[in-house]
Amino acid sequence: MASVALPVPAPSAAAFRSRLASLMILAVAMAAGFTMMGSFSMVQEGAKAEMGLSDYALGLVQGVSAAVPLVLFSIPIGILVDRRNRVRLLIVLGLIWTLGTLLTAFAQSVPVLFAARMMAGIGTTGALTAALSLTADLCEPQQRGRAMLVVTLGKCMGQAGAFALAGGLLGLVMHVSLPGIAEMAPWRATHVLLAAISLALILPLLTLREPARQEVAAGIHAPFRVVAGELWARRAFLIPLLLGQVSVVMADAAAAIWASPVLSRSYGLAPQEFAGWMGALIFSTGVAGSILGGVAADLGHKSPRRGGLLIGAVGAAAIGVPAALFPIAPSVPLFALAIGTLMFCGTITGLVTSVALTVLIPNELRGLCIGAFIALAGLVGFGIAPSLVTAVSGLLGGEAHLGRGLAIVGVSVSLVSVFAFIQAMRRAPLSATREPI
Repeated sequence: MASVALPVPAPSAAAFRSRLASLMILAVAMAAGFTMMGSFSMVQEGAKAEMGLSDYALGLVQGVSAAVPLVLFSIPIGILVDRRNRVRLLIVLGLIWTLGTLLTAFAQSVPVLFAARMMAGIGTTGALTAALSLTADLCEPQQRGRAMLVVTLGKCMGQAGAFALAGGLLGLVMHVSLPGIAEMAPWRATHVLLAAISLALILPLLTLREPARQEVAAGIHAPFRVVAGELWARRAFLIPLLLGQVSVVMADAAAAIWASPVLSRSYGLAPQEFAGWMGALIFSTGVAGSILGGVAADLGHKSPRRGGLLIGAVGAAAIGVPAALFPIAPSVPLFALAIGTLMFCGTITGLVTSVALTVLIPNELRGLCIGAFIALAGLVGFGIAPSLVTAVSGLLGGEAHLGRGLAIVGVSVSLVSVFAFIQAMRRAPLSATREPI
């Protein structure tokens, strides 16, 4: 296979379009990872029926299985991203999420299913850290919004694929007898096919090479005490930025996990009836959010206002507050409009936050910071938010009130994100290599 070298960015580098081949390979890998990570949400009702799972058990499998490994592995993976070959690490992580998808198909108990979904979470979120770090070194700071846009589009494709592709494959295996998987339950056969697709989509990673690192302050092999000192000096900016993004992830994760059951229970729709339009909705709003987020980040970076790069995140977080009411919309079209808006805003804040970390944080801290953000977002967003929804719905009267519980949690955490992003904007550093004032 011919090699596609990642170009080393410099003031005299070729036009931005010359980097698109490498960026697209990263985007396709992220699309595969996020499809595998979210695929179980689309088929969870089938697994619930076959394995006799409760909503509480589904919350553990969907949420805690993603949160625990994120907490344990995201920061170590982030440190490896800062100090080791990121391309090789990305390939290994791609194989991990693929194996997790395959193991999902053959899980016969909750612990095995839990472990399988855990592998999908480790691989995908760890790979995102590596991909964002690689993307930042492909271009100058003023172009990073556009570069992150391409990779974020891959993430959006994966989130949409978790609905559209998984739902389409589920419909296929329910109506067509495929060799080798005909005797399997439809949700299991779906994951066998997904694993094969994932393997094919990560093969292009073998063509990438490690790029040179930009904006290094203390050095990628600096002693940990030096790195810790740099991190501590930026705490006034990083803590509210982290709180803002974690709050957004809570709303988005709860929506992604419980949207399918709400549509089935509250609106009487079968998975095949909403898989296509949900996938298209998530993809289209992800594309629009990525484009607007990338443009907003690059424009904000040019603003003379301190923390101007985060203006887009503040605005998107504010719009997400009323959008979080989607589970109690009076009709399916309004449900679709609201959840699409919520996902649109979440894409914007995620992209702007990623750009902020690559522009305002030194290179030797980026993987660690992104890993820490993913770890805490995973713990709270995937580990607490889904279970918090079931707890609130329980207080309201039980599983029949799932939609109301989801709305209460979504609005509450969305309000927190607005105020947190405002504080991060006020305390933003002036540049990656300058000490904060």
